[in-house]
Amino acid sequence: MKRYSAFAIAREALRHHTGWERAWRKATPKKKYDVVIVGAGGHGLATAYYLGKNHGIKNVAILEKGWLGGGNTGRNTTIIRSNYLQDPSAAIYEKARSLYETMSQDLNYNVMFSPRGVMMLAQTHHEVRGYERTAHANSLQGVETQFIGPEKVKELCPIIRLDGPRYPVLGALYQPRGGTARHDAVAWGYARACSDMGMDIIQQCEVTAVRSDAGKVRGVTTTMGDIDCDKLAIVVAGNSGVLADMAGFRLPIESVALQALVSEPIKPAMDVVIMANTVHGYMSQSDKGEMVIGGGTDGYNNYTQRGSFHHVEETVRALIETFPMLSRLKMLRQWGGIVDITGDRSPIISKTPLGGCFINCGWGTGGFKAIPGSGWATAEMIAQGAPGPLASAFGLERFREGRFIDESVAAGVAH
Repeated sequence: MKRYSAFAIAREALRHHTGWERAWRKATPKKKYDVVIVGAGGHGLATAYYLGKNHGIKNVAILEKGWLGGGNTGRNTTIIRSNYLQDPSAAIYEKARSLYETMSQDLNYNVMFSPRGVMMLAQTHHEVRGYERTAHANSLQGVETQFIGPEKVKELCPIIRLDGPRYPVLGALYQPRGGTARHDAVAWGYARACSDMGMDIIQQCEVTAVRSDAGKVRGVTTTMGDIDCDKLAIVVAGNSGVLADMAGFRLPIESVALQALVSEPIKPAMDVVIMANTVHGYMSQSDKGEMVIGGGTDGYNNYTQRGSFHHVEETVRALIETFPMLSRLKMLRQWGGIVDITGDRSPIISKTPLGGCFINCGWGTGGFKAIPGSGWATAEMIAQGAPGPLASAFGLERFREGRFIDESVAAGVAH
């Protein structure tokens, strides 16, 4: 494919932009592939990309029942950070964060990565102690974070109110190199690179059955017919349990909706990402001026992708205490995504009881920030037949062995 550049923009401007080609090919499925990846979201596309780039495996199909990036990849709040307490979590999220920094150059596609900094507010003395502990752990892990006082918080975000009526701001865990990226562009950039390597991205192709023989995967049945494969990767976020059931095994996950909303656009008001875990709200400002707001997951299992009024009320009411200016804004739009959550709030990157079948799921509310690191680790597992260093701690067997990677308590919140 033609490379994007300033010269290409100038050339196309002179010929009225008639020479742009499609970002990725529209493919029809072949009878057999070396690897079939179910799910054309960020994690599935990243897995395919690193299979080709790092391991030379390019006879790959990425199947998507809807449209590319139409699931959680296009339904999140775009936060990128790696300040987790547990060593395996910090390692894979820091790998992802570092890959985000060079992603635009690697993919020749502007993903609008913005390392504007992430602050996780400490609004109780318990949180102060917890974040100080995390800052020490991050120092040992090679992750650049620091615990800062309320004066520094106010300096970095002048619109914040430090003396809230219920929860005053006592400090924050600050990661200067955290930030945001354009979620759609991440999916599109990976898709373009995969297509350029000869991989087939097949949309509107729903998997209806997983075919196996003698305990080993043979292929999948789809709405476009049977597709054979040597290896199968299930990377479908909230629908992981459905695909696992087709493959004949169960997963220790539950699926719930995670909702978010954006305000009407306003002039620049904050240039950091702020997370207030005590009241369970987080916020950043997009390049278009919208305040991007998110909160906790729904309190019941569901597969909905709609918003609901009670979520707006709970999340915005809590954030208004810390950011009074929000009370004067109108909501522009709201949406939901389906997240799959494990008991320890850490992902599953693992072989499965079905031979040749691998799974990547359980990212909960932290999936977007992990996309490149997750794809790197999953591609390595598929190519080698077993998890590598990044993924080895996240296997399914940890639930049987009681070897949890507890981020529900350690991180305070998994966003």
